[in-house]
Amino acid sequence: MTKFIPVAVHPLSMERDDAIRLLGKHVAKESLIAHCRATAAIMRATAEALNEDADLWEVIGILHDIDYEEVDEDMERHGDVGADMLCAAGFGDEVTGPVQRHNYVKYGDTDAPVDVSLTVADNISGLVIACAMVKGGSISDVTEKTVKKKIKDRAFAAGCNRERIQKIEAYMEMPAYFALSVAALQGIKEDLGLT
Repeated sequence: MTKFIPVAVHPLSMERDDAIRLLGKHVAKESLIAHCRATAAIMRATAEALNEDADLWEVIGILHDIDYEEVDEDMERHGDVGADMLCAAGFGDEVTGPVQRHNYVKYGDTDAPVDVSLTVADNISGLVIACAMVKGGSISDVTEKTVKKKIKDRAFAAGCNRERIQKIEAYMEMPAYFALSVAALQGIKEDLGLT
């Protein structure tokens, strides 16, 4: 088992485009890159709503699954390997910690806003994109009401953990979060191949 040892925190010098390039060095699947970008957009919007560091949270969202292809979906290693990769790239605990801890199956829940937001964004991004796909790939046609309806249907986007998504209620009401998430993905629709 990989044991992550935090390094000294340094100022975040990597910006969004640099993080996307770093992700691309470790992730080949376009669908996974799109998922990371979607998670990042929701993380950025959530940080703005909570008066947190939006640039930092966006980078965390981009890089959260950097190890997914390397660990070949091995959830015992997922997060630990990503944290190690990012530590080797010079990141401190402000990025490596949330990346490691987003494997809540292994690390359990924390109540830190960044950790809660990452696991929630990780799940809601897939649900919102699935809503767009049933509308012919049009994220522009997805609304907060669409998400509210579809989240109740557990067979729809079954891989999205509804219990994880509800964790955001510690910080905002669900309808507001649905609207925030939809707007965030509408803002990057071209990056996601949506209309």
